[in-house]
Amino acid sequence: MTLWGGRFAEEPDESLWRFTVDRCDRRMLFDDIAGSLAHVAMLGSVGVLTAHESDALTVGLEAIEAEAEAGAFEYLPSDEDVHTAVERRLGEVVGEVAGKLHTGRSRNDQVALDLRLYLRRAARARMGQLRDFVAVIAAKAEEAGDVVVPSYTHLQQAQAVPLAHHLLAYAWMLLRDVDRFEDSLARIEVSPLGAGASGGSSLPLDPADTAARLEMRGAFENSLDAVAARDFVAEYTFACAQAMVHLSRLAEELILWATVEFGWVTFGDRHTTGSSALPQKKNPDIAELVRGRSAVAIGNVTTLLGLQKGLPLAYNRDLQEDKRAVFAADDALGGALEALAGMVTAAEFHPPAPVAWVTALDLAEVLVARGVPFREAHEAVGSMVAALLAAGNTLGDVTAEDLNAVHPAFEPADLSRIDPAVSVAARATRGGGSFESVATQLEALRSRL
Repeated sequence: MTLWGGRFAEEPDESLWRFTVDRCDRRMLFDDIAGSLAHVAMLGSVGVLTAHESDALTVGLEAIEAEAEAGAFEYLPSDEDVHTAVERRLGEVVGEVAGKLHTGRSRNDQVALDLRLYLRRAARARMGQLRDFVAVIAAKAEEAGDVVVPSYTHLQQAQAVPLAHHLLAYAWMLLRDVDRFEDSLARIEVSPLGAGASGGSSLPLDPADTAARLEMRGAFENSLDAVAARDFVAEYTFACAQAMVHLSRLAEELILWATVEFGWVTFGDRHTTGSSALPQKKNPDIAELVRGRSAVAIGNVTTLLGLQKGLPLAYNRDLQEDKRAVFAADDALGGALEALAGMVTAAEFHPPAPVAWVTALDLAEVLVARGVPFREAHEAVGSMVAALLAAGNTLGDVTAEDLNAVHPAFEPADLSRIDPAVSVAARATRGGGSFESVATQLEALRSRL
């Protein structure tokens, strides 16, 4: 079934059908029905449809919705898209009155609405998944207790921090992702229905009424923009991609930490795979695929920006490709959150203690606290590090005499600052790597979940 055959003398060529029909829009079935129900109700309220017509269409659409919920809705090869399928089935259910469903509507504003309704559902689902994953991270941070690890800059050990502090860095990243999805809803929840093909309608439509019935935040202000805009799709896809990038950073660290060289973490058997050739292997495939699929999500953003850049107003068929890109990014994020949450939940962390070098800055700050300029303190401790390295020693080998020789402001008690645990305990600044900071962060995170 097509919705446009009247001015054509010939049936569509099979090659046209194969090239133009994209059945990925079937996942918007419930959104299409919801939009149609609101549209019918609006048409009835303004008198474009009689009460009998409106009631008949509503009953038919609700019957189709029930079929879909039961998994009994059937598509035909001749269905050009989800809109065509619904209208075709509606005709089978209620007869000729189904022909009035599309009154005052175009597939241009219809598909824009369906996509907005779908993304609203998807955004809420991803926000829920992200919060759940943050809860997993928070639980692992709490489980880590007072375990101290090195933080890294340039992949070189930098300062001592609680393992919990390191894990919670990802929790804050992911909460910002929640915020991005929440913010995107302000642009998504705008109803385009009533814009028609491009210039609106001469019928007494009430777009605000339709928007209210769909619990949208408002209706469009410009009909051309309503059917042509896809910035909200690009924005949603970016939110997916940015969240995937955050997950990819975590995945990269999990992959590194699982190596023999790091030895920080062991993954459960149920969340890893083996090798077809190497009997000893336990591979972190979930983390690797998260890392790989983040690249695909990034590409989806580029696709959507490129798709829009040269389009004249208003609707063009190019925009059909928007769904593939956003659905792919959304699917990637949803799957990654589910799989990685299971992997992290079952993971056992057992990092080795950091090397003593991670307390070098603490020694410099001891001098600073006694009035020594930071550059002088940095130079003094740096020269001591160089001497220790030349002798094949570490900060753990330093004596009180060594400290005093480096700078007279050092005192014997300062040797305690070489202990990574003491270093962590001394860092009281807001958000810093102290145990008190971890406790504060956990409390703040729980208030957001």
